[in-house]
Amino acid sequence: MRKTLAAFALTFCLSGLAVAQQAVSVDRVAEDLDRHYNELRSLRATFSETYRGAGITRTESGTLWLSRPGKMRWEYTEPREKLFVSDGKTAYFYVPGERQARKAPLDKLDDLRSPLRYLLGKTKLKKEFENLTARAGDQPGTVVVRGVPKDMGDRVAEVSLYVNSAGEIQRIEINEVDGSQTEFVFSSQEENVHVEQARFRFQPPHGVELIEGTAVAP
Repeated sequence: MRKTLAAFALTFCLSGLAVAQQAVSVDRVAEDLDRHYNELRSLRATFSETYRGAGITRTESGTLWLSRPGKMRWEYTEPREKLFVSDGKTAYFYVPGERQARKAPLDKLDDLRSPLRYLLGKTKLKKEFENLTARAGDQPGTVVVRGVPKDMGDRVAEVSLYVNSAGEIQRIEINEVDGSQTEFVFSSQEENVHVEQARFRFQPPHGVELIEGTAVAP
């Protein structure tokens, strides 16, 4: 009987600890993330992008540059070179060696990378997401934030942001309504680095035709 009571007490204490670890204020987390990224002028990071869906898994990697306001450059290096770049108004996609490059107005672009341009300078998670929640992560000081992006609700079922103890978004999982998932993992993040603004301008190589549309990536 004494052992039974001791086991019950231990189980109760562990359960209480788990609940305490999960009790995270989503308002506080959103405010902290907004403050952290709104104070940045630029960001450089190594990234990997993994797509899972339709029975396939595809992983690519490269370097990401972000700069205020709304500029970004995704420079893919593995398994093949390609470029996704935006000057804050227009997005361009180009694969070296191809005879065509594509462009699209950023505000009309249907691309999972485009919302990340808001990370620097104008982040407001509570305005960008519906049903926003937050919980403690698996490691001390980490947090997982989940929500549905307001302007992509017809395509995206849920987005999960994994935030490390330094307040950096380390991983983003995007679950689409069709059951597919895209995961971005960021490492070697460098904040407020000098970034030449020429990186966010795209000039088609000689002989490459520029095609306009609302989709820029394959």
